[in-house]
Amino acid sequence: MEDPGGVLLCPTCSAPLADGARPGSGGAPGREDSDDRLLAALRASESRFRAAFCDAVIGMALIDPEDRIIEVNPAFAALIGRGVGELVRTHLHEIIDPEGMPPRLFTALVHGQRERFRVEKPLKHREGHTVWSKVTVSLIRDPAGRPLYTLALVEDMTEQRRLGDRLEYQALHDPLTRLPNRTFFFERLDAACLPGTEDRGNRGGSGRPAAVAEERRVGVCYLDLDGFAAINETLGHHIGDELLIAVATRLRRGLSERDAHLVARMGGDEFAVLVTDSVGSEQLTALAGRILEVLERPFDVAGHRLVVTASIGVVERSVHETTPTDLVKDADSTLYWSKADGRARWTLYDPDRGAHQLTRQLLATALRPALERGEFTIEYQPLVGLADGAVHGAEALVRWRHPRYGTLSPDRFIPLAEESGAIVPLGKWVLEESCRQARQWLTEFPDTETFVSVNLAARQIWDSDVVADVARALDSTGLPARLLQLEITESALLGPGGRPLQALQALADMGVRIAIDDFGTGYSNLAYLSRLPVHVLKLDGTFIEGFRDPAPPTAGHSAAAAVGAGGGGGGGASGTSSATSPATSSAPAERPALPELHSRRRDADEQIVGAMVQLAHTLGLTVTAEGIESAAQAERLRLTGCDTAQGWYFARPGEAELVAAILRKGRPAPSRR
Repeated sequence: MEDPGGVLLCPTCSAPLADGARPGSGGAPGREDSDDRLLAALRASESRFRAAFCDAVIGMALIDPEDRIIEVNPAFAALIGRGVGELVRTHLHEIIDPEGMPPRLFTALVHGQRERFRVEKPLKHREGHTVWSKVTVSLIRDPAGRPLYTLALVEDMTEQRRLGDRLEYQALHDPLTRLPNRTFFFERLDAACLPGTEDRGNRGGSGRPAAVAEERRVGVCYLDLDGFAAINETLGHHIGDELLIAVATRLRRGLSERDAHLVARMGGDEFAVLVTDSVGSEQLTALAGRILEVLERPFDVAGHRLVVTASIGVVERSVHETTPTDLVKDADSTLYWSKADGRARWTLYDPDRGAHQLTRQLLATALRPALERGEFTIEYQPLVGLADGAVHGAEALVRWRHPRYGTLSPDRFIPLAEESGAIVPLGKWVLEESCRQARQWLTEFPDTETFVSVNLAARQIWDSDVVADVARALDSTGLPARLLQLEITESALLGPGGRPLQALQALADMGVRIAIDDFGTGYSNLAYLSRLPVHVLKLDGTFIEGFRDPAPPTAGHSAAAAVGAGGGGGGGASGTSSATSPATSSAPAERPALPELHSRRRDADEQIVGAMVQLAHTLGLTVTAEGIESAAQAERLRLTGCDTAQGWYFARPGEAELVAAILRKGRPAPSRR
């Protein structure tokens, strides 16, 4: 090969083989010998290049400046199913799609700014399929620096590409159901929530494109199979897996293939359906209804006919009002609302309910730190004897002085404390503070022996050594055990397992009074009652409802005579329940058509309460009524034989000084409402 000046060039690197020498140019014999050696060297160099070119395992091609193939090696030809000879003078674009080729890189190569560049390109095989390859392009120049030809090295990347595709598929799909997985779902959701190009260019301005972008919406149906855990536990996980596959198949055929919605498995027995560019909540609720219809037919799995229902949370909103994370979080929360509402249904997200749920979560998280910061306080509601009108004791009612939400009653946070386990340290604190206060009353009023009544949560018995806790509180405060009353609900006391009974028996043996709170609303096992270590029955407020109706004139004692200037009391909760509040409105006037109904209810309530009081007295127990709001109620309860009562008629819950003030006077002044 020669350059335009006649200099012999090496075919491999285009460098001059000698300083201007040409073989066969004539001259002295020594010059001829030199030319022969030069020719031999040239032939040897070309032979080595030819051997390397032809025997290389990767494809090689020499391409002229017009993108036509000068020469290819067998490896390149085999790669695309062609012969070496038929590729000579073939235009490169017949083999490699020019679309996507980087002209900028080639320009930089020509101008000497790059030595080579590398791209991945699909090659066209003779049989029509695509061969993915890694192409390394180098430019061969003459001594003057002008491009002579292009050398392309081509490596077959098809298997690596297939492996990459398989790995990508596995990363984005659930291996069991073959549905898109959580990662895939969030990728699609992220893309659906991105603002459009027209929106980014017109945000804050005017014009139709921005308005259209503002209307873009997205929706999610998040579903969970009801009772799936029971199937796993009873039939085995292999049956559960087969059921998940069947559910996924039915969802894919019923939704993906019909409406092109993305159906994904989010994990476990949870699935999600993504609707991009939704048109309103009605579309999503209709879709949720169709999901329930799709799943309502029984599934035949490994010889078992299984009936499966689903609970579905539905969220639909503008993409500008949410983030992907918030959308899925709200859908998940709504799903559990659906389960709480009865299962086998869909529930549409409610912002007010969501705000309430968020508040619950914030309160649950803040419970333990609030106890450490001293945000809890205790109020006391007197327990008044109906026979003598004297204060016999007081029920401890815990309050949370929340810095943001104000004073919270127990019904706002006690259920959260029981769920989280914070009820154990909170209950210990209430117990110790109440015992300390009762000891102060005993010191100031030694003749009254006023007891304090504290609620005991079932979880305190299960998660703590409640006997040791009580003993420690009594020992540290010096309160006699007979002046402590512990209240536990009937359902917790008579629930499965013997631990509550053992603990309460030990407490009773110590001399602590045990009261069954809300009696009549739980198991009501009267035969079992005689064997329980209890001293007091506290009647649930529902049994006192009938006593609120005006009583017919009764000869005998009046309420004022029975309890002095005051009457009965209203119910209240102890350390872990809320105080009984008055009715939000007065009892409705009897309808002319229903006077007998009200009369029968009043008579029935009085007979039930009277029977309970008689039963309790037969067993040696005393009875306390909650929710007393009037003197008439107090008097009618006294006539049934009820021993003590509490309620707003006697006194509202208040600071410990409230009880002390009543003890100084000797009896509470009735509430004038």
